[in-house]
Amino acid sequence: MRALLVVNPAATATSARTRDVLIHALASDLKLDVAATEYRGHARDLGRQAAESGETELVVALGGDGTVNEVVNGLLHHGPDPDALPRLAVVPGGSTNVFARALGLPNHAVEATGALLDALHSGSERTVGLGLAAGTPGTVDESVPARWFTFTAGFGFDAGVVGRVEQHRERGRRSTHALYVRQVMRQFLGDPRRTRGTIALHRPGHTPVEDLVLSIVCNTAPWTYLGNRPVYAAPRASFDTALDVLGLSSLSTPAVARYGTQLLTSSPERGPRGKHAVSLHDLTEFTLQSQVRLPFQMDGDHLGLRSSVTFTGVRRALRVIV
Repeated sequence: MRALLVVNPAATATSARTRDVLIHALASDLKLDVAATEYRGHARDLGRQAAESGETELVVALGGDGTVNEVVNGLLHHGPDPDALPRLAVVPGGSTNVFARALGLPNHAVEATGALLDALHSGSERTVGLGLAAGTPGTVDESVPARWFTFTAGFGFDAGVVGRVEQHRERGRRSTHALYVRQVMRQFLGDPRRTRGTIALHRPGHTPVEDLVLSIVCNTAPWTYLGNRPVYAAPRASFDTALDVLGLSSLSTPAVARYGTQLLTSSPERGPRGKHAVSLHDLTEFTLQSQVRLPFQMDGDHLGLRSSVTFTGVRRALRVIV
């Protein structure tokens, strides 16, 4: 089998020696080409070239969720076609690795490589659904190109947290869970709109859900991890369905205490709930629109400010080795 290994040399949790070991292990079973990313968006370009070549059967992403997101967007540049596109495999190398862990893969690069080789030998794979986000026609954001996401997107508060974390990473700080927690608190203290939201959720045939402060779109559960603790914003979200949404209409101090506790104690059976919480399951198409421009993120990548984003849940978008 001809495969392309896309390596992010800046991945948080792997060293050059570890990467060399992984490359040697994969090359023993595959006709392996290796490409290291050199700039933002390079993994996307490599994924697109692999899809267009017609020769590559498998693309392996070695890196964090950002690297995986870029590879997926490259593979699906011309749209989803699970039977024709190369299959995707993931070797986690980032700080959180939500997508890989949601697939049931070990959160250790060497163990995940062994699991990948076992899956290839046994022919174990699955087809997963993905989310697609694009600028809404007729709005100032209509020219924003569509982009796929694997596990989550956020509009508003949580995207602001992601933006703060990225600012620290650009200054050389390492991405850690403690850094995220600190930025959550700073975003909470510095957000003037946390008690009265500006976001409305529109979906065909339904009354809009208005005045949301926070909107989290989930393609799977868990939503994220704090260390080894899974956090479920939308427990029913699944790679086999369309998209789920958690919206909060208040982030007052009592509301944050309530919903923060619920997130930390969430489980596959129970997520955030209460009078300020809105949970929607298996949505195929909807739009999040804000009266003011707000931060937007996908798979942990801050994408700037948006006023309106239209989402599509696409079932059976890509084949993944598991």
